[in-house]
Amino acid sequence: MLNEGTSTHMQISMQLAYAGGFKESAAQAAELEKAGLDIAWVAEAYGFDGVSLMGYLAATTETIKIAAGILPIYTRTPTLLAMTAAGLDALSDGRFILGLGASGPQVIEGFHGVPYDKPLGRTREILDICRKVWAREAPLTHDGPLYALPLPEGLGTGLGKALKIIAKPVRSAIPVYVAALGEKNVALTAEAADGWLPLFFMPEKARDVFGPALDAGTARRPADLGPLDICAGGMLAIGEGPEIKAMLDFARPMYALYIGGMGAKGKNFYNALVSRYGFEAEAAEIQDLYLAGKKDEAAAKVPLELLEATNLVGSEGYVKERISAFREAGVTVLNVNPVGEPAELIEKIKVWAE
Repeated sequence: MLNEGTSTHMQISMQLAYAGGFKESAAQAAELEKAGLDIAWVAEAYGFDGVSLMGYLAATTETIKIAAGILPIYTRTPTLLAMTAAGLDALSDGRFILGLGASGPQVIEGFHGVPYDKPLGRTREILDICRKVWAREAPLTHDGPLYALPLPEGLGTGLGKALKIIAKPVRSAIPVYVAALGEKNVALTAEAADGWLPLFFMPEKARDVFGPALDAGTARRPADLGPLDICAGGMLAIGEGPEIKAMLDFARPMYALYIGGMGAKGKNFYNALVSRYGFEAEAAEIQDLYLAGKKDEAAAKVPLELLEATNLVGSEGYVKERISAFREAGVTVLNVNPVGEPAELIEKIKVWAE
């Protein structure tokens, strides 16, 4: 699955920032659409919901794909996720991608008050339920260990009835991308999802770290799903001189937050990933500093090698080399976070990627 280098066309995607307002983000998306951006990702953490902005984008854009990046699996029922995806797909005339992920216990239990349990099992069952809803072949039923539809007798009023979604979805199969880092979750993604969203993707070490899990999942993958899309990338800045490389320092606080502050000791997926990349001592030190409240010191300890390998920052020649490295590692969707004028950088990267 990795290191095949078989993609002839690499799509370009970008995460939209909406802290400044939905209308501002929508205006930016329209400009990026003209520049050739293929996919616009909309996050949902604990700010505004992501669905409102995606619906607004559907009305203000024409060709760009609108993607949830991501909707947490715990905050909506599986059926509501399916209905939401079908609605956004209808609004956008078939341009929607459903991105799903487990998020983390701090947000799910702290902000939503929902137990953070069984993420693998929930993801698998949600994929199954969503696809049944969209296919609309029969009234919805599902008998899983985590979700039972209709609700069995003795667990409610007993009046539940198997129903079929009233509206006919624009597409009977909407692409589902899953954010995954752990070995079991990556294997599940390779088996059952349409696309994979790995954070801090390091092309040179991806085969060693993710290869076995991807291979295991791919061996169980149904033929009708087609090949797995891999969406990865990072900060994008192009130029000469030390001041360009210094831009990598802007990413340090975010890396320190994820490696050091997401979850707790032994319960941090990002820390575990960086350790698997070979930065075990650095990951442990970053976490110790961050959890002790020393955020600046933690950021300073993020290895430069990790920053360079997981981003696209440098001269035109260097960035072209990094694009090739991501492509050779199996990446089909290059996700970029431009520093500078986004539309100009997107146009340039679009040409190089093709």
